[in-house]
Amino acid sequence: MAYIGSSLLRNTLTMILAGGQGERLHPLTAYRTKPSVPFGGKYRIIDFALSNCLNSGLRKIYVLTQYKSDSLNR
Repeated sequence: MAYIGSSLLRNTLTMILAGGQGERLHPLTAYRTKPSVPFGGKYRIIDFALSNCLNSGLRKIYVLTQYKSDSLNR
């Protein structure tokens, strides 16, 4: 893999789309949005995307939400 300057990665704007209602996951998404559904009792689905961004060196991360966005703060 070619080396990408760390300043370039730090300054890259990253957007994670996390506004899904998750109708196919309805029993799990009755009170929360799809990205905030627990996974394995310890993590949420959005934690995997956030972890991948951080492990890649991306630091400017925005999470775009719409449906029940307050459930991501709990």
